[in-house]
Amino acid sequence: MKIEKDRVVRFHYTVSEVGQEPLESSRDRDPIAILVGHGNIIPGLEAALQDKAAGESFGVDVPAAEAYGERREGLEQRIPKKHFGTTRLQPGMQVALQTNFGPRAVTVVKVGHSVVDVDLNHPMAGKDLHFDVEVVEVREASAEEIEHGHVHGDGGHDH
Repeated sequence: MKIEKDRVVRFHYTVSEVGQEPLESSRDRDPIAILVGHGNIIPGLEAALQDKAAGESFGVDVPAAEAYGERREGLEQRIPKKHFGTTRLQPGMQVALQTNFGPRAVTVVKVGHSVVDVDLNHPMAGKDLHFDVEVVEVREASAEEIEHGHVHGDGGHDH
């Protein structure tokens, strides 16, 4: 069965910046499970998965624009330190900041006495990425998975 919209795919990946050492891999845990065509992963990787089948392995370079986007200037913000709780902050740290829209990953730029300057760009913004992928399973999605826009059960979301 080939990968296409509304199919569930389970796969392993290793990601690195193009030409660099690996940053992260799923090889030491269960494969990631996604519902294709529902924005569950970065667009460039999802496009590269199209028409592949279980058992296939491949490598793909994904430009920043098709990954986490280009870095945008002017996305620094000053936040009162109290919003970070008791976390001991240092420049360069990546932390989750609670917002009205849920948690958002930010990078600490500068720590003051009562305020913290953070960069709201995704930590991988502006980076061209390389993925090594092994497709483990491809299956039809259930009507409920399609309705909810994500995988249920093994490797997915439990309600």
